[in-house]
Amino acid sequence: MQTTIVGCAGSFPGPDSPASCYLIDTGDFRLVLDIGNGALGALQRYTALDRVDAICLSHLHGDHCLDLCGYAVAQTMHPDGPRSRIPVYGPAGAAERLTRAATVDEPSTSMTEAFDFRTLTEGTTEIGPLRVTTAHMNHPVETFGFRIEHDGQVLAYSADTGPTPSLVGLAAAADLLLCEASFLDGPDLPADLHLTARQAAEHAAAAGVGELVLTHLVAWNDAAATLEQAAPAFTGPLSLARAGLEVGGHARS
Repeated sequence: MQTTIVGCAGSFPGPDSPASCYLIDTGDFRLVLDIGNGALGALQRYTALDRVDAICLSHLHGDHCLDLCGYAVAQTMHPDGPRSRIPVYGPAGAAERLTRAATVDEPSTSMTEAFDFRTLTEGTTEIGPLRVTTAHMNHPVETFGFRIEHDGQVLAYSADTGPTPSLVGLAAAADLLLCEASFLDGPDLPADLHLTARQAAEHAAAAGVGELVLTHLVAWNDAAATLEQAAPAFTGPLSLARAGLEVGGHARS
């Protein structure tokens, strides 16, 4: 189970990365986890769009889902004819929300012609060969974190969240945690919105994960400060996400 970070910029695309998007590839099955603004073009560096088997959306903020609108064009307008519908697992109302984003002044069926929308709930399901467990995170809209298991490997993804014990439970003993670190320590940070780098590291330590990769990195934050604030709280392998980075591919011994 190889994970490629297609995009890791927080809240909006940065100069070096699209917004959130991760490609999980078992060799026989490809899952796209979030597809935020700017990600569709970069995704094609790593896979043909018609070779994606499923898509999961953590929540319906634009930096995690908006490029599904462009993806629908690729699905329905291909010169060889419409592509097979791709299953899309997302929060309730995803089809309606993204249809509104994709059209201006008239009803359209382009999103549902391109994708087979399926509503996420908390719990465990099988998506292809992947065992996928979801839990609600601490964010202003319905947001799911993910635990993805395959062939003895465990990947956890925080999506967007403020501090929450749900993330610790979801990531328990995972080989790798992709955890958002949108904020640096400071006064008057918004509550129940995002994690600081320090808080991300604290959640990772409490979960006992093997490796922590900080993601959802906002362009105006200092990268060195992000690592510096996280390091005291997590003593395992720690790094910053970057577009094109491949992570995972092995379980802890």
